Amino acid sequence: MFTESVGLKGNLKIVVLDENKNVKETRHIKNLVVATGKNYIAQRMTGNTTAIMSHMAIGSANVAPTTSDTALGSEITRVALDSANVTSNTITYVTTYGAGVGTGSITEAGIFNAPSSGTMLCRTRFDVVNKGNADIIVITWNVTVE
Repeated sequence: MFTESVGLKGNLKIVVLDENKNVKETRHIKNLVVATGKNYIAQRMTGNTTAIMSHMAIGSANVAPTTSDTALGSEITRVALDSANVTSNTITYVTTYGAGVGTGSITEAGIFNAPSSGTMLCRTRFDVVNKGNADIIVITWNVTVE
């Protein structure tokens, strides 16, 4: 008898850079693959009529993620992904929030398949990351199928 299980796990790295691109702060955070994200993966296995993941959002809510989440608690901004690459069983999404984009106290992030609304794949909450107007934030987000 065979027993198999498939799981998803995600983690992200947030790097805050100053206007001279000096690293001010680096964070490593785990995330939650939400129910809509799992459903999305199953749908993509049977066809390509559902749009691919294309945007990452940051927000300011201080509410813990749950599997039933479909949006951030308080989205600040959403930008297109810089890249999405697959290596073996891991997909890596990278997004840059340039100077003047998404400034303020950031406490959450999510991956979506649309520039607004859309399907959310993952959500995470973290301690406050302060992004000044001249700062740049680069988020590298890995989702691994285990």
